[in-house]
Amino acid sequence: MKKKILLILVLTGLLTLLSGCMDINEPINAESEGVWNQYFVYPLSMLIIYVANFFNESYGLAIIIVTIFIRLLLLPLNVKQLKSTKAMQDIQPELQALREKYSSKDAKTQQKLQQETMQLFQKHGVNPMAGCLPILVQMPILIAFYHAIYRTNEIKEHSFLWFELGAPDPFFILPLIAAATTFLQQKLMMAGNTTAAQNPQMTMMLYLMPIMIGGFAMFFPAALALYWVVGNIFMIGQTIFIRRPVMNEQNAGGAKK
Repeated sequence: MKKKILLILVLTGLLTLLSGCMDINEPINAESEGVWNQYFVYPLSMLIIYVANFFNESYGLAIIIVTIFIRLLLLPLNVKQLKSTKAMQDIQPELQALREKYSSKDAKTQQKLQQETMQLFQKHGVNPMAGCLPILVQMPILIAFYHAIYRTNEIKEHSFLWFELGAPDPFFILPLIAAATTFLQQKLMMAGNTTAAQNPQMTMMLYLMPIMIGGFAMFFPAALALYWVVGNIFMIGQTIFIRRPVMNEQNAGGAKK
């Protein structure tokens, strides 16, 4: 988990450099320069505009549809990451036993620990880096979509349901939903994962993340809050209908062994 968090931070830093430390308030258009703008943000902005025009300039509906579309495209990667994470969880007792067996910090003992750890991975067909690859692919797409929503001027000029897309929700309904769905999503992800449930850092994030998302949604344009809500609802459905069956299937397979 710590390695994945570090990886996300490093990737975010690289994306910042790639984007040329640009001002996120700079509107995106065909003249926007830089690899990040031309090949990531602008195409997604045009996709939102195209879908909105198809639905009589309903940019709120366009954000919902494109969010679901992107999440569906990333779904195979999420399943792959899930299976990799589950495989790593299954061998945790054996990994812990190896760490206790080779607890000495001298170079020879640590080398032996690395060798037997790699043998354990090969024995169970586990690739410790397999769970990181989906994150590497997903992060640029999701961050680019975030930029596309925030920097597309056409979105700011329209309303959806009870709120203006370019202004914060005046009734704070979206921020509350965003916070609640963030909490529910993380709670479902932790359910059945005893390692995560016993981790104080994960428990802290369970409560901290919803507060952060809800706080941001209170001040950010409602278009972004709508994006967070739709993404959270999709992930909740994914957890209920895909994550749990995959977990149960792998647990059943492990029991047969």
